[in-house]
Amino acid sequence: MAPRQSFDFLNRITGLAPITAPVFEGADPIIPTPFVAGEAAAASLGLSASIAGEISRLRGGDRQIISIDLNAAASSLLSFAFIKRSGQGLVRPALDAPVVGLYRCNDGRWIHLHGGFPRQWPRMLDLLNASNTHEAVANAVAKWNSAALEDAIAFMKMCGAVVRSPDEWKDSVQGKALANTPPIVIKKIGDAPPLRLAESSNPLDGVRVLDLTRVLAGPACGRTLASYGAEVLNVRAERLDTIELFDLDTGQGKRSTFLDLVKPADAETLRRLVRDAHIFVDSYRPGALARLGFTPASLAHIARGITYVSVSCYGHEGPWAGRRGWEQLAQSATGLAYEQGAFNARREKKGEAPPALIPAALCDYVTGYLAAAGAAAALLRRIREGGSWQVQVSLSATAMWLQSLGTVSQVPEHWNPFEGLDPYLGSCETEAGRLDFLGPVVRMSKTPPVWRRPPPIPGADKPLWLDTHEDLHAPEKQSA
Repeated sequence: MAPRQSFDFLNRITGLAPITAPVFEGADPIIPTPFVAGEAAAASLGLSASIAGEISRLRGGDRQIISIDLNAAASSLLSFAFIKRSGQGLVRPALDAPVVGLYRCNDGRWIHLHGGFPRQWPRMLDLLNASNTHEAVANAVAKWNSAALEDAIAFMKMCGAVVRSPDEWKDSVQGKALANTPPIVIKKIGDAPPLRLAESSNPLDGVRVLDLTRVLAGPACGRTLASYGAEVLNVRAERLDTIELFDLDTGQGKRSTFLDLVKPADAETLRRLVRDAHIFVDSYRPGALARLGFTPASLAHIARGITYVSVSCYGHEGPWAGRRGWEQLAQSATGLAYEQGAFNARREKKGEAPPALIPAALCDYVTGYLAAAGAAAALLRRIREGGSWQVQVSLSATAMWLQSLGTVSQVPEHWNPFEGLDPYLGSCETEAGRLDFLGPVVRMSKTPPVWRRPPPIPGADKPLWLDTHEDLHAPEKQSA
């Protein structure tokens, strides 16, 4: 398929009438992978941009030309690598930790372990009865049957996935559960009158987004909506782990407040915020927020017309729906890592084909882009026909959509994601120093996407919307 065909497919599954497609420039292969990563990124980004352009037109704006360069879209799948503070790169997450990686089991199969955040690593080491070294973990995993270890990890509510081929994934219980699931699911979940937005020069000006997300996929949704002018407020409990590099990358354009939803007063504060919100983004494990009283149905009752965006690893149906997951596990389970390993072996003329990861956070970012497109589509449908909506995306459904787009046989030997990106680079001043980053890679002739505020200091803002005319900063903190 080509980017335009992929765009048209995504447009159809949102339930919208055809909207004007962007101009796509360039072509895969760009990243050294057999999958058309640039096409997937560009089509998903292009859909949210085109919908934002249509919303802008309905708010009194002019029709505009939208364009996306596939090379820039592909580079956005590593946008965290562009982050520099005061000219220095930041320490990356410990992806080389012994409890994060591919290991071989006693049945010859591979499993990808993901110990999660550092303070969770001891639980994985306890399960394996291993010390925190690669050799010790490898020796421990080698004693396990792969399926038994995968099940034990899930039972312990930790993260790991056996590497499957695409056919094995399709034949698995979870693969079958996702077999007919499109990369974006949009469902009407309640009645509400059509939304009327005032005239504005920004597509999503006045649209309020509650961003209950962490790490990459979910936060990329809010960051994308912020680039079109939405007011995005990130909400999390201060006690929860986070990764500074990813916060700086995906926090662009947002504010940040701390609420611990196990505390009744904080939960009530979030309900108060929901009453005036248009979009609610949830990237926690399916069911986690529901146990605290925040479900799509309950929010649609509190705020008629709201859009509830759900982001998961393995989808929202099937026996794996409640499992925790990360980018690497979606790649492993669905067959992407299997195919990437086989491709690498053919290219390097090696007989053995151990699994390998695509050299980009493809499932994370593309899923975030699809979530933003789904949120924008639901907002447009609310403008046109009213209603409350639910949007569902998952890393695994994204992986399956990517596989459906076909593959390429020849790829570049090397890829420099920083090459040719000068027009998209940005910088801002923060209290911690100058921050350099990759800006929005979509070009719009009338309403160019931009992040109007730097990444926030975590918890620096009060749980208030901007139009409350109160002091918005949390005590003794300021926005960066």
